[in-house]
Amino acid sequence: MTFEFIDLERSGPVGWLRFNRAPVNAVHWQMLDELEPAFVALHDDPSVRVIVIASALERHFNSGADISTFDGVDGARMAEWVTTSHRLASAVRRSEKPVLAAINGVAVGGGLEMTLHADLRFAAADARLGQPEVNIGFIPPVAGTQGLVRLIGRSQAFRMLYGGELIDASSAQQIGLVDFVTSPDRLLDDVQAYGEMLASKPANALASIRRCLIDGGSRDFEAGLAIERAEAIALADHDNFTEGVAAFLEKRKAEWV
Repeated sequence: MTFEFIDLERSGPVGWLRFNRAPVNAVHWQMLDELEPAFVALHDDPSVRVIVIASALERHFNSGADISTFDGVDGARMAEWVTTSHRLASAVRRSEKPVLAAINGVAVGGGLEMTLHADLRFAAADARLGQPEVNIGFIPPVAGTQGLVRLIGRSQAFRMLYGGELIDASSAQQIGLVDFVTSPDRLLDDVQAYGEMLASKPANALASIRRCLIDGGSRDFEAGLAIERAEAIALADHDNFTEGVAAFLEKRKAEWV
């Protein structure tokens, strides 16, 4: 499957989804329509064990919505934009495979929002990140308000959304917006290496961890415990658990299904 504004490629077990709309990866209607199907195409590829959201452009990750597409847009038309955006966010959060983000250059608005739903975010040291929607009288509609408050907490989310300012990668790491900061020339290699490490783990256990943290973490504690219990029981009935225990006791490398 090919897309005009999204590049899909696989490097070993790691699948890369790269934004590719020069000059700054501004998202217009066609690009938005491609995003969820592109992600699903990678997710459904059995040879892909880990998915990375990244950019094909050297100096820009994603500048969010192409504001010219909002000229004359009313509530009814915006409903279409938000519904499509929410489908993308839900697809990422429901993924059975680990999702990483490799952030280079400028990541603002919807571009940054897409990374909020990934498991972990790697940023180049010279990256700049922000949610400036308030400056055009708007809010982050790619499930950004919900992703942000769950990721960095209410106080920090208020500060980002109220201020609408860009912050550097170091500041983003301090508030938990990104997890790793690396040199620009090492970013892609570091993410690939981390993805390969994840791919060496049992896929069903990784999927269970995602469900416990993403689904369980968004509910009350008792509901989260119910999810954890169900996942633990299901894992115990899987061949990978039998193999993992045996490999540990026999002091050998496990061979996962």
